[in-house]
Amino acid sequence: MPLTHDDVRELNRQDPLASFKSRFALPAGTIYLDGNSLGAQPAAASEAVGALMAQWRGSLIQGWNQGWFVAPERLGDRLAPLLGAGPGEVLVTDTITHNIFKLLGYITEGQGITEGQERARPVILSEGGNFPTDGYIAQGFCRFGGFEHRVVPEGEALDAYLDDRVAAAVLSHVHYRTGRLRDMAAITRQVHAGGAEIIWDLAHSAGALPVDLAACSVRYAVGCTYKYLNGGPGAPAFLYVRRDCQDRGWQPLSGWLGHASPFAFAADYTPAPGISRFRTGTHSPLAYAALEASLALWQEVDLAQLRSKSQRLIELFRESLGDCLGKHGISDVTPTEQERGSQVGLVARAHGYAIVQALIARGVIGDYREPGLMRFGFAPLYLSYEDVWQAARHLREVLAAGEHLAPRFHQRGAVT
Repeated sequence: MPLTHDDVRELNRQDPLASFKSRFALPAGTIYLDGNSLGAQPAAASEAVGALMAQWRGSLIQGWNQGWFVAPERLGDRLAPLLGAGPGEVLVTDTITHNIFKLLGYITEGQGITEGQERARPVILSEGGNFPTDGYIAQGFCRFGGFEHRVVPEGEALDAYLDDRVAAAVLSHVHYRTGRLRDMAAITRQVHAGGAEIIWDLAHSAGALPVDLAACSVRYAVGCTYKYLNGGPGAPAFLYVRRDCQDRGWQPLSGWLGHASPFAFAADYTPAPGISRFRTGTHSPLAYAALEASLALWQEVDLAQLRSKSQRLIELFRESLGDCLGKHGISDVTPTEQERGSQVGLVARAHGYAIVQALIARGVIGDYREPGLMRFGFAPLYLSYEDVWQAARHLREVLAAGEHLAPRFHQRGAVT
């Protein structure tokens, strides 16, 4: 039986994470189900950026010796516990795109070349239907690095695609479209057993569920901080390199700040020891200030509680929609609890975009991805059970009244 309004209010009262919602600066009257694209703003972020602006004004260039310069390593160490990583294994820097390229180059530099000057392992794998940047950067790396790019069809196991020619695979832990959660430990074992390396993309799992890179024997990973980690628009990404894999060679974007002694201004490059060799150019302390405010909040979060609430919110949303989806030709493609991240996927091929726009007009913000996919992300720190129950009510009402058929909801902006 669907829960009543009183039922969900009682769930709110029992929620051990309920107090976190007040620590986010959410617009009044908004139910935000798009944290899987851009997280909400922590209330402390504005003050943190203001303090950085004041520091810049007062200290000018001296600010680089007042915490700015070491921010990539400092924030990496703050982020590490959320990923099952240790100190000195995570670096907050650049973008996922840059970081995948760095790791592909770093991994393949150390792999063998035959007597005929051919690579012993000339193949890079990526997953079809994955977030485009992962496939695009794999294609670009292969194009300029002399590798062959192979695509694993979306959702398929790697068995038929792994052989002794594969150098590295790039896979998402949680698929951005379907929300499907891959078995990180089992797949990592499988790839390593075949003599290849794997780079895990944690964009839709970091901050959404417990991740344990060490327990899964992961050596390389990347991720972003502007989704579930609430670092702000375009917040810096991160990369993980296990400590025993850090001093094996160069990464290909051998920029100034990845040098062992950047202020010696030497003519030739020498990589810095440890995780710092994966730095490239100058970063923005302003962006790091907002992210650091969020990571301070995350130190207080129990990830087991986060995961439990995430799954309860998803089930509440789906149960509250009842049978109305089928009546309107909408299919629910959300994986089972054990196989999903923290989002719901609904497919309405004819009117998906317009339905999302009609919901946004009511203050319920989700997002849309072609073809026909309506995505709803569940960020437990700032979503209540009542929020989710009300969001489902709005969706039912939009569909029942045909609000999405209005022409204004079919007009598209540059960003969808």
